Amino acid sequence: MQTMTIIVPCYNEEEALPYFYEEISKIRQQLTEISLKLLFINDGSTDNTLAILKKLASSDNSVYYISFSRNFGKEAAIYAGLKNSTSDYTAIMDADLQDPPSLLPSMLHAIREEGYDSVATRRVNRKGEPPVRSFFARMFYKLIRKMSDTDIVDGARDFRLMNRPFVDALLELNEYNRFSKGLFGWVGFRTKWIEFENTERIAGETKWSFFQLVRYSLDGMISFSTAPLKLASFTGMFMCIISFLAIIFIIVRQLLFGGSAFGWPSMACIVIFIGGIQLLCIGILGSYLSRTYMEVKKRPIYVCQESNLSPDKAVKSE
Repeated sequence: MQTMTIIVPCYNEEEALPYFYEEISKIRQQLTEISLKLLFINDGSTDNTLAILKKLASSDNSVYYISFSRNFGKEAAIYAGLKNSTSDYTAIMDADLQDPPSLLPSMLHAIREEGYDSVATRRVNRKGEPPVRSFFARMFYKLIRKMSDTDIVDGARDFRLMNRPFVDALLELNEYNRFSKGLFGWVGFRTKWIEFENTERIAGETKWSFFQLVRYSLDGMISFSTAPLKLASFTGMFMCIISFLAIIFIIVRQLLFGGSAFGWPSMACIVIFIGGIQLLCIGILGSYLSRTYMEVKKRPIYVCQESNLSPDKAVKSE
């Protein structure tokens, strides 16, 4: 019998977990030809998430968990799940039921019967989200698709089902600064997209603030595009040309009319403006250097404090 592992990153999801487990149990009854395993990744939760996972694991031998020593972020949780999945098929979903478990049977059919390597999902609308957040999300996807050669679909979710070769390819990309939406597109393979309407969380509150999403978006742009560096270079060249022309203009005007090179306030504004452009370019360069610095350190992506995957539940890092 073929096997499937569902990876579920969790951060303070004590309210949503009972609902999620109930829904997955219903889907399990439809997937009788698959041996299904649930792998929960407790990403340093401060509530009773770990206690609930232990309770589920004690009553269901198909439930496994990995508990981090602290909060390492969702990207680290996804990597930990992929690293510890040995199944024929691997799925990633959120515990808040914004990723409909009812799609799993059709996703599995697409891989087994239609020849796809992965089945991904995307939201066709953003109903329930604040308008400002939705606007910036759409702008991000438009911008990164123009900046990057990697296929990143608007509205793409992390909810995805993959076969073994696809997962093995992802595990070859063991970089520290991870942006899964870009990594999924970078490895290629045949991918089928399934659309669904946005649904609100079943319980609890979102863990992503607006500024966290902005930072995550910037990480994605820097990880999969060098366009910001090119923009900084072109901006620098443009400002040099403008400055050179302005100097020629001031010299000519001084020779023709005299006394026309005065105006310290305007000069101060120009200096501040050019200084701001320089700092912006240095900041862009610094962002790339900082990520290179983190990669060179070779720090583990996550540290496992406790797990029921290994008999001795030893502390591990990957």
